[in-house]
Amino acid sequence: MLKKLNDGLHDLRLDAGLPSARSIRDRIGKDAQDYWIVNHQTVLDTFQRPDLPKLGRLELIVAVLSEDAGRDDPEGEAKRFKGLWKQAYDETVAQASVQPPTEPAASGVSDEARIPTDSVHAPDRDAEETHQQGTQAPSAGEETPLDVDEAAARVNYAEESLKGLIINAAQALWDDKDALRVFLGVVRRGEGFVKMADAVGESRPANATYYGVKSREFEVAPSPARHELVMLHRLLQKHRVKRQWSFTYLGEETGIPSDAWIRWYTHDELPTREAVVAFSHVAHLMLEDHVLLLGLWEAAHEALKAQRGFEDLPERISFDEAWSMRNPATPTLWALAGITGKERRAYGPDLATGTAPAFIVAGPPGSGRSTALVNISRALLAANARVVLVAPKASPLREMAGQSGVVDCFVRDELGTNELEAALSSTSPEEPVVVVMDDAEVLDKCDAGRLLKSIVHHGFEEGTALVVGCREDKLPFGFGWLGETKKAHRGLLLSPQERSTGDAIGIRIGDSITGWPIAPGRGWLHLGDGKLTPVAVPG
Repeated sequence: MLKKLNDGLHDLRLDAGLPSARSIRDRIGKDAQDYWIVNHQTVLDTFQRPDLPKLGRLELIVAVLSEDAGRDDPEGEAKRFKGLWKQAYDETVAQASVQPPTEPAASGVSDEARIPTDSVHAPDRDAEETHQQGTQAPSAGEETPLDVDEAAARVNYAEESLKGLIINAAQALWDDKDALRVFLGVVRRGEGFVKMADAVGESRPANATYYGVKSREFEVAPSPARHELVMLHRLLQKHRVKRQWSFTYLGEETGIPSDAWIRWYTHDELPTREAVVAFSHVAHLMLEDHVLLLGLWEAAHEALKAQRGFEDLPERISFDEAWSMRNPATPTLWALAGITGKERRAYGPDLATGTAPAFIVAGPPGSGRSTALVNISRALLAANARVVLVAPKASPLREMAGQSGVVDCFVRDELGTNELEAALSSTSPEEPVVVVMDDAEVLDKCDAGRLLKSIVHHGFEEGTALVVGCREDKLPFGFGWLGETKKAHRGLLLSPQERSTGDAIGIRIGDSITGWPIAPGRGWLHLGDGKLTPVAVPG
């Protein structure tokens, strides 16, 4: 029933000419204190959120849309939607009654008090007001059977999302009437889309995200160069609109087909470099604008190229397979960090070279930091180097204690100077020892801090090196020993979420590689050469 209510609202808005949320807000008006009775965000939520809207707001929105749609009986329309709302509410209550509560109910609160109604005359002053959920999510691990009605709803949501894409394309083509006419002609061929094509052809539609329900069928992963692409398209659009060029005219002047320009714009794709140069030439751009366009293009191109390499990474690879892909001439202190994509080559740092004998592995929980440290340790041991393992918290490193080449394994949340000195007492450039530490942030202020700092400063001469693993959200790179590891300017970032994480390994990272869902064992390797290489961690 909630779906039926949502569909009815969308049909009513379509008949009203697809007014924007702000237009509906303005039609409802303000109260005596000059506050909007219903703000535009609330109007958006009424259409987009899967929750049951508050009845008072629903009645106001229906009244405005009914009048704009020219309905003969606005009062009857309002009663119809009120009836749908009550049925949806009863259905919500019935569903909630057979599901275990997700949290204890507040004592003394009646069912009547929980009904999501509000006064028609109450001002809606908070655009961020929390919405009540229409249904409770099933508990973890519980499978909810998919009935016929739910399956039908999913199909309808896909259709709603398709309508949103149509509106989005109509917005992009609005300034080019010829292209818009051709596009809407294609839309009219689809059964049930004639009315929508007529509506978006008469007046420029509102923001496409306003319409419909988000659908998994039409979800597209954001571009890895989203920031650069947005800036590039914004500049191209600015200069195009300023000169009042249609896509057809742009195609004629640049020699690049107009359908290519339309596709790049509506699909948020990267134009060819040839097209950007041609645009700049035809528009007679100033030198600084020309340089800015090409700079954005180069940045977006590099980000997309790196992302393609990321997508080519193997789904899973064992340590033995990865070890066989190394260069046979790798030195003793070479550490296996990961495998690249198409060329299937093993990459990692040589801890005996560089600006400092250190290497950092950083990432959020669940990104595979401990697995990467185990691989590094195994690679060092396989090359006849020795390691000292430090794991103040539960870690797979502890399972390596006692193996040949493992000098010691410290598992307490404190590391003393004397015990670490004893473990490193037999080191020399000919027989080096590497300290591999997981959860290094726990020991940032440990007693052995001065000795660990000395490894970073004098490890090349003494035959020692340091590999540390840290949580991305707890990087304590201040003035302690851990901050000294930044001097190595190299490391492995696993599923980085923050741009500042790149500072820890000596490279700037942008929005193109941050904020993506955590993918265990997928990361970006920097070996101090200013380049980020996408790698898969064995394991």
